[in-house]
Formats: sequence, C-alpha cells, structure tokens
Amino acid sequence: MTIDPSEIVYFEAGFVRITATLVFTWVIMILLTVVSYLVTRNIKVEGEISKGQNILEALVETINGQIRQISRQDPAKYLPFVGTLFIFILASNILSIVPGFISPTGSLNTSVALSLCVFLSVPVFGIGEQGIGGYLKEYIKPTFIMLPFNIISEISRTLSLAIRLYGNVMSSSIIVAILLGVVPLFFPVVIQALGLLTGVIQAYIFAILAIVYIASATERKKKKKGNLKEES
Repeated sequence: MTIDPSEIVYFEAGFVRITATLVFTWVIMILLTVVSYLVTRNIKVEGEISKGQNILEALVETINGQIRQISRQDPAKYLPFVGTLFIFILASNILSIVPGFISPTGSLNTSVALSLCVFLSVPVFGIGEQGIGGYLKEYIKPTFIMLPFNIISEISRTLSLAIRLYGNVMSSSIIVAILLGVVPLFFPVVIQALGLLTGVIQAYIFAILAIVYIASATERKKKKKGNLKEES
C-alpha cells in the first residue's frame, strides 16, 4: 500500500521526476483557475447576480470575517494569501472522494511546502508592518537570551503545521484502504465521509493558524499606534 503519493512515479528521466503529488497539484491549480475564471467573468455590482457570484461573495465574506475576528486588523492585505491556502487545501481534500484522485495534501512534500509558505509570510508581513528593525527586535524581547528560543518556536510551529496536515489526510486514506479489504461496502463509505469532514476542518485550522502566526508578527505595531492615539 502506498502511503505518500510522492512514491507514485509516472515518469522519470534523469533529474526530472513526475509524481502523483505533482500531477494532482497541477490538476487542482488548473481546476481552480478555470472555476475562478468562470465565476468572475460576469461579476456584477448591481442588479441580479448569479449563483456562482453569490457563493463567491459568501466565501470571501466568511474568510474576511475570520481574518478580522482573529487578527483585529484590516483583512484586505491578508485575504489573497490566507484565502488561497484555504481554498487549495479545501479543494485537495474534497476532491479526494473522487475515484482515482489522489490528494496532494496527503504528501509530506506538499504539507511542508505549504507550511514553509506560512513560515516565510510571517516575516514578510511583520517587516511590512514594523520595519525590519522593529520586527527583529521582537526576537530579543524581553531579553536577548530569548533569541534562540524564539527562533526554535518559529521552526517548531512550521513543523507542527506540516505534520498536522499530512498526518490527518494520510491517516484517513490508510483507514479507508484497510476497511476496503475488511468490510468492502458500508464502513469505508462512512469513514470516507468522516475523512471528508476532517479534510474540511484541517483546511480551516491551517488557515486559522496562518492568520494567528501572521497577526502575532503585526499586531504589536497596531497596539503601539493605539496607545499613541489614546495619549494624544
């Protein structure tokens, strides 16, 4: 039984290696691009809007609301990044119920890549809000002794993100595969449904944690601004 879709190799020549992870990642990217184009090509500001636009607006408003509630900041600058993470992981997990489709989030490579995106986004947003000097100072607060511990914290939460996503998606696939061999009809369907629910929850949790990490790097400047206003 194949655990990681990266172990499924469709083509290999020299350093070029095309695996199931790569193929199905591109499948999702193409699918999301096509769906996005179809939904947004006839967007209307006034008058009767399509069902697709209704769903899109509801999704954007929901993500905006979650970002605003957690970060206490304007969600506009975080929406493209966090929304893309959520939709990609959600689509990957939902499509896993399609026969023959292999979810790329079941690959440790994909989980690590997504976690690294979050890892790199934290200093990018943090420096954008506080400047490079202000952001780096946070690593030595309340004392410079905390520098190695803060660095370890950044690395460990990235590993935690990757392992959490990979472990949940992979475990669901393994359980379904085992039950198909033991009870080939009823229980695999139930487990598949539970796995689908778990996949949706994992997409939500991953996006929420990304917001939390980014907000922790940007909220301090906001608090300082608020204190200055109160003093004035």
